[in-house]
Amino acid sequence: MFAHDDPLKPPSPVFDEPWQAQALALADSLVGGGHVTATDWAEALGAALRRAEADGAADTLETYYLAVISALEAVTEASVDISPETREARSKAWISAYRTTPHGEPVMLKTTGGADETV
Repeated sequence: MFAHDDPLKPPSPVFDEPWQAQALALADSLVGGGHVTATDWAEALGAALRRAEADGAADTLETYYLAVISALEAVTEASVDISPETREARSKAWISAYRTTPHGEPVMLKTTGGADETV
């Protein structure tokens, strides 16, 4: 009997890391919620994969999921009218807030002129 024929053997995980599932779930939510079209998503992901290939990235799951993140950034920038520079600055602010927040405390993003954001 082959290992894949064993009904008692647990199935292999579909994703290597939880963030991979979360990234694809986010894309699915954006499409399902009507924020972007399936065509826009497919085009953004295809463009990100072509860029990775042109840059000489190896054909790996890591390359694929980094392309997913790049495509999510692209469709977000297009759908909410945010510039790549503003998105990058916001991303760096969240990373900084995350790294400086004590374990177990809510992550607070300091904003100027408004209420702090928490995740």
